[in-house]
Amino acid sequence: MDKVNDQYYINRILLGETNMFAVLVDRYKDLIFTLAIKMVKNREIAEEVSQDTFIKIFNSLNKFKGDSKFSTWIYKIAYNTSLDYLKKNKKDESNVVIDELKGYLVKTTDNALSILEDQERKQDIQNCLNLLSSEESFLLTLFYFDDQSLNEIGKIMDISVNNVKIKLFRSRKKLAVILKEKLEPDTLNYYDIGKIPKTKIK
Repeated sequence: MDKVNDQYYINRILLGETNMFAVLVDRYKDLIFTLAIKMVKNREIAEEVSQDTFIKIFNSLNKFKGDSKFSTWIYKIAYNTSLDYLKKNKKDESNVVIDELKGYLVKTTDNALSILEDQERKQDIQNCLNLLSSEESFLLTLFYFDDQSLNEIGKIMDISVNNVKIKLFRSRKKLAVILKEKLEPDTLNYYDIGKIPKTKIK
């Protein structure tokens, strides 16, 4: 995804060429929808949240000052829009019980999230992610699927970098439990420990 020219389109939109907003929508619609569905866990509602997010982005475009990445700024709007929906429509979320896990299982989780070249396995992982809480699923999606840094995730979720690290660690442990329970042994074995570089947590 080419994000270099975001500011170019933003400037043109602010000068009155509102049709240029379609370029930004096209550029970010898939990921905004993915983030929304991780939060609200319903396709129809995620579409509604995505639309609301883009309306807010359009109406607030003049507030974007360029002191962070444009993607960070719009993902924050998507996150807050999803949170607003969840607050208005409170529902109990399933909680995964975390037992003590061996280190290799968490490493296996990193491998599973980082490889993902096989579409069928990718869907397996997505299904497991959907069993996490909204925040956990959102956090892992940002980190693994959109390559957001710890600092950027902190800005999006309005928490400290240390808090991001803690939440990320706990989310990975929970996902490891789910993967162990839901995936067939041969699928888990596919994600052999030495296949990927060290995790991005620094």
